[in-house]
Amino acid sequence: MRAYTLNTYGPDGMTPTEVAEPEAGPGQVKVRVEHIAVNPLDWKIRNGYLAEMLPLPLPVVIGSDIAGTVLEVGDGVEDLAAGDPVAGFADSGAFAAVAVTRRERIAKLPEGLDPRLAAALVTSAETAQRVIGLLGPAPASTLVVNGAAGAVGSAVTQLLTAAGHRVIGTASAANHDYLRHLGAVPAGYGDTLSADLRAAAPDGVDGAIDTAGQDFVARVEGLIPAERIVTIVDFAAGARGAIVAGGDPTRLTAETVGAVLEQAARGTFTAEIDTVYPFEELDRALARSEAGHLRGKLLVTGPSS
Repeated sequence: MRAYTLNTYGPDGMTPTEVAEPEAGPGQVKVRVEHIAVNPLDWKIRNGYLAEMLPLPLPVVIGSDIAGTVLEVGDGVEDLAAGDPVAGFADSGAFAAVAVTRRERIAKLPEGLDPRLAAALVTSAETAQRVIGLLGPAPASTLVVNGAAGAVGSAVTQLLTAAGHRVIGTASAANHDYLRHLGAVPAGYGDTLSADLRAAAPDGVDGAIDTAGQDFVARVEGLIPAERIVTIVDFAAGARGAIVAGGDPTRLTAETVGAVLEQAARGTFTAEIDTVYPFEELDRALARSEAGHLRGKLLVTGPSS
């Protein structure tokens, strides 16, 4: 089957090739991959930034979030069948024509849900739910979401506003209307950050979730106590007292994915899709993700799409 394999660490370390098609064992599901979400974790793994923390036997297929169609199920899987549309976590790697995953890592799509949206929501929504839980905001808090227009940031913003919190979201000026659409008060990045936050919240801020870095924890020193900031990108911020929560797609379960997909099907939760790339342009998609300043999610179509 067609796949991208990581052969050596670095920006040029992934190449398209033919590999053996994985088979579904007991309790597993074999999926034809049609849409793949690109996450920052993908280029960090490719570049070797996590090689010591997450050693991999090279060559290997990486990537996690997929939407596609069930091809076959292994023994013991009774609630899915060939032809069912699904989305979730690809245990065997996402950047391939076919993936195999455990049944508990994948959910059936609700009727009428766009599979591209399903792929875009998988990890972003799980991460958003988890970091909000770590912050534990009191009811009706005023909170800052740094990078609120990105995939995780927009998911966090939607969940917080739906729960009755007032959200101030940072983003580039081009994304401020989008933040208003999500229910957030927009604020700028960089040198204007402190002034924007003071203007938007003269009575103070109760906490923050940092999805974009850019020295956010240091920039808001004196405005937001470090222990009331959860960051998913600035691992050094732990030394300042911030709560560091790296992304972990292995936490995904069929229940968490299914709940998010049901919300999306009802129209109460969504994700912006920044760009969809053909499978052959995966390198471009990873470079775009690494460059940052996205509005929502990047997707790659499966080679069979």
